Amino acid sequence: MTFKIELVNVNLHDFDVRESDLYSYDFFEPYCLQLIDDHIELKNLSKPKSGGVFVDFVNGKLAWRRLHGGGNGQPIAKAVFSKKKEKPSVFDATGGLGRDAFVLASLGCTVTMFERNEIVRILLTDGLRRGYEDPEIGQMLKARLQLSSHRTIMELGDEKMCDVVYLDPMYPKKNSSALVKKDMQAFHDIVGLDLDADKLLVKAMKIARMRVSVKRPKGAEYLANVKSNSFIETKSHRFDIYVPNLLQP
Repeated sequence: MTFKIELVNVNLHDFDVRESDLYSYDFFEPYCLQLIDDHIELKNLSKPKSGGVFVDFVNGKLAWRRLHGGGNGQPIAKAVFSKKKEKPSVFDATGGLGRDAFVLASLGCTVTMFERNEIVRILLTDGLRRGYEDPEIGQMLKARLQLSSHRTIMELGDEKMCDVVYLDPMYPKKNSSALVKKDMQAFHDIVGLDLDADKLLVKAMKIARMRVSVKRPKGAEYLANVKSNSFIETKSHRFDIYVPNLLQP
């Protein structure tokens, strides 16, 4: 038995959503998008005790990271910034919940997010709305963080459009023991895998002026089997850095 997404007090007219796509997803568990207080959450109706997933750029972990996350010394900053331009324009081609995009925006980058999943687009749009209204970070967010009307960079032309393209494709867990936080399980179930990640890399190399940065699990294979020009490694991840002028997949 499969399920379609259920909407609870959510008005689709408030969002740039392709309804035919929104209702085309089939899930093995019942999920809903629900307006709770001032935000929209994604919830698994079969697991009412599990927390919902929503985008919050103002409070919680992202607020802490903005204030205390390490600034330009963070691995993601090193993976995106360069000596030529410390605060580049960035296309986040796999927007997700916007966490990495927000970090880059808070460090001074102008970031455009691309997200193909209509359910996630609703969560992102809702998070941006509340973020834009915040008296502390609202003006910064309006200037530096946007959600593109294009669902994917594959819809764009091949000319150079930004300084950096950032990719963080969804990937399968190495084994069944790999744990996912309960409040994130719904997100993983909804989004699935980025099966066209190799094609995204090829496209990114065409439209990025300076570099393409790809976040991968530590020890994972290179996208499209193309070795990066350099990389930055953390405890659990690796940022593969490609320079378009030096390498074409």
